[in-house]
Amino acid sequence: MNNFEFYNSVRICFGKGEIAKLSTLVPRDARIMLTYGGGSIKKNGVYDQVISALSGFNIIGFGGIEANPHYETLMKAVALVKANKIDFLLAVGGGSVLDGTKFIAAAALWEGADPWDIMTRRNHATVKKAIPIGTVLTLPATGSEMNGTGVITKWETKDKLAFASEHTLPRFSILDPEVVFSLPQIQISNGIVDAFIHVMEQYLTYPANAPVQDRFAESILITLIEEGPKVLADRSDYNAAANFMWAATMALNGLIGAGVPQDWATHMIGHELTAFHGIDHGQTLCIVLPGIMRVKRENKQEKMLQYGERVWKITEGTVDERIEAIIEKTVHFFESVGIKTKLSDYGVGSEIIPKVVNRFINRGIKAIGERGDLTTDDIARILELQLK
Repeated sequence: MNNFEFYNSVRICFGKGEIAKLSTLVPRDARIMLTYGGGSIKKNGVYDQVISALSGFNIIGFGGIEANPHYETLMKAVALVKANKIDFLLAVGGGSVLDGTKFIAAAALWEGADPWDIMTRRNHATVKKAIPIGTVLTLPATGSEMNGTGVITKWETKDKLAFASEHTLPRFSILDPEVVFSLPQIQISNGIVDAFIHVMEQYLTYPANAPVQDRFAESILITLIEEGPKVLADRSDYNAAANFMWAATMALNGLIGAGVPQDWATHMIGHELTAFHGIDHGQTLCIVLPGIMRVKRENKQEKMLQYGERVWKITEGTVDERIEAIIEKTVHFFESVGIKTKLSDYGVGSEIIPKVVNRFINRGIKAIGERGDLTTDDIARILELQLK
């Protein structure tokens, strides 16, 4: 196991009715900005629960944060934060709202000339402070409720980039599984595969003699395989919703990634597909991962065979036969929960390949992946394999 430093200070309030605890979690004298997305929280009753719990508090609202939060939108919120001297942010929504709110929290106190530097100069533009954040999660998927990471899109340039800071860890996150009951199928499907691939990015690398992390990761994968279809089949199944929600949180709160190599190539390539074509984040991951598994099958062979044996019970056949069966099982799972895995399924052709490759070249990124050897030529091959 590699050396690691683990820190996670997020207080989790999990279960039905927990939104009512907001009055005890948010500072009574705080000037609060409530951030949300397109307004679904006003249709499903979550907004009313939040406002009721914070009756008498000083609150202003900021809605309209996009599914892939736009820098341009978030900077409008930053201006409101400064004008109203906001000192607490409450994000009510899914991962995009939470990510966007983290950026608002950091950008509002940013002392540099351009807050976009937080995204583009991550090694030189460290976030040193941020406005405190609390969250009410409405869509299990990203794990943003228990980490300090945010993914932001600059619409003007079609750049989609990530940042991370311990200063943007939420002070608390409320997870009520009943919010899942009103979600449309595509959001649940995306959430299942997003959480699944978060685990894979920290697990499907190479052995590091870290059995606790491996077994923990495998348990999350198995839980998503078992519980995800239950949620899709019966939206009112509270236990399935609870297990799905907690699995998504645990997939990206730092525990399974501690002391082990991590990949994240799937996310980096997938972000470009969203930036150029607006494909849902979860969908892009399901396009890219099977291609990476094929192109890097030798590098990932040991962990891939372990994954196949422990998660899918694949133990027979030659190494090549087992690996092919493992990839097919993974693809079948994605498609069984409603997510297609080929670029052609989303109306995208080979013209996307040079666009994505040039993005990496122009940013000076020569190679990615857990071994730092997934090159731009590999990226082209991965996308070619996933055309149709």
